[in-house]
Amino acid sequence: MGIYLNPGNEGFRIIRNSTYVDKTGLIDYINSTIGNAANRMTCFSRPRRFGKSFAAKMLCAYYDKSCDSHKLFEDLEIAQKESYEEHLNQYDVIYLDITYFISISQDIKHIRSDIQTGVIQELREQYGDLIAEDEKILPHALADVAKKTGGKFIVIIDEWDALFREAKDDDALQKEYVQLLRGLFKGGPATDQTIAAAYMTGILPIKKYGTQSAMTDFIEFTMLNPDELVRYVGFTEDEVRQLCREYQMDFNELRVWYDGYSLDGIHHIYNPNSVMKALQKKNVRSYWTMSETFEDLKKYIGMNFDGLKDAVIAMLGGQRQQVDAIYFQNDLTSLASRDNVLALLIHLGYLAYDSERGEAYIPNAEVSDAFKLAVRDIGWGAIGEALANSDRLLAATVAGDCAVVSQALDKIHESSTSVLKYNDENSLSCAVTIAYYTARRFYEIVRELPTGKGFADLAFIPRRNANKPALLVELKYNRDADSAIRQIHEKRYEGALKDYQGNLLLVGVNYDKETKKHSCVIEEA
Repeated sequence: MGIYLNPGNEGFRIIRNSTYVDKTGLIDYINSTIGNAANRMTCFSRPRRFGKSFAAKMLCAYYDKSCDSHKLFEDLEIAQKESYEEHLNQYDVIYLDITYFISISQDIKHIRSDIQTGVIQELREQYGDLIAEDEKILPHALADVAKKTGGKFIVIIDEWDALFREAKDDDALQKEYVQLLRGLFKGGPATDQTIAAAYMTGILPIKKYGTQSAMTDFIEFTMLNPDELVRYVGFTEDEVRQLCREYQMDFNELRVWYDGYSLDGIHHIYNPNSVMKALQKKNVRSYWTMSETFEDLKKYIGMNFDGLKDAVIAMLGGQRQQVDAIYFQNDLTSLASRDNVLALLIHLGYLAYDSERGEAYIPNAEVSDAFKLAVRDIGWGAIGEALANSDRLLAATVAGDCAVVSQALDKIHESSTSVLKYNDENSLSCAVTIAYYTARRFYEIVRELPTGKGFADLAFIPRRNANKPALLVELKYNRDADSAIRQIHEKRYEGALKDYQGNLLLVGVNYDKETKKHSCVIEEA
């Protein structure tokens, strides 16, 4: 048992000692690729904190022939599959955690030689004189062992793209690293005789890494196209419901905070790391902003590309944005447009992606909090101020303070005319949603709520245990706030919330194009 060659099953054993959501169906997929030249190379990319390392340790434990993992898997989904016994603990496993190599390397420029030296040393300890004493090239060493033993390797690489993120401006180092990967996985007789299957995971896909995108033998699964691996991206809704029953937590609270990713037919994908932290700590809140990627969010949304700030402001206002992700180069230095940045944020998990409509959006309350703090830190004038003060604004609304509501909307208008052109009620709706940004913690915010006699512009429906009044908001453009209130009564919009048990406030908002001012009327239903 080594660090790189046959690391054993202790990593997965530790995972199984705590609450484990069964994702072993992924093993059955990898089993189906073994010995298949067309698809034995798998790259499955997804954001940080979405279970990538858990999956890598699971695969190591299953394939590693230096240990017996029957007891770890016998009660899991994979044990019911035909492929289970055929491949369980049958292979030499090469496990490479690229972030580990970066952390222990005295000089990151030597990482290619560090990887080869470390693995070859363990191969020699296991297979002695099967490898020439002067051999320093890892693909050659693996080929020698495979040829002389008749066995093949399973190669598992965790955080495969860490070098591109850590040394994003060092083209020469990146080229050396990619050459190593090509040597391992380039295809042809050498790879056929050496590699039974390969699994790489990281944040970014690999196909378009500039001129270094020749690892075409890999089948890719991404946040844009997870395909048949979609249920292994994160937790499904059924899985989170079951966890909430076990931990006696309110499912609806976790849904608000961690749901929102919609991928290839599964419309409710949850951030697994945040779900588990919330359950273990008995505290539903944002864990995403504790991640190092929070600094990335601030950097990328602050880039000066035409239309990027407008797109972010629109999404803060609850809208979705069309994004063309096809031409994203999958690196951190070739960002050249609004769509490049939005595509990167999808891969980082800060935006969700509706593949059917080609639209990006902010998925949930946790990520909303991250955007709020990022906008505050980079300084976007009244937009940042409005987000920071949205809790105060909600309190003023409940108290019936119309002046505060009007002034808050005035400030948003002053700093966001490029996107909130105020030529229709849709723009006004966006401004109102931004002004009440943090209200989504306490409310389900519904645009165009059907009422039977039309649609209420915005409905703020309190979440369970929120202890807040419901709000019906009607918006007018170049009219007056009183007419908005009258429309609510005349069309009986409040009837849409007849089953709501609690207080109901009616809020009428008007924007005057000439004065560029907002007026507001608030009354109890």
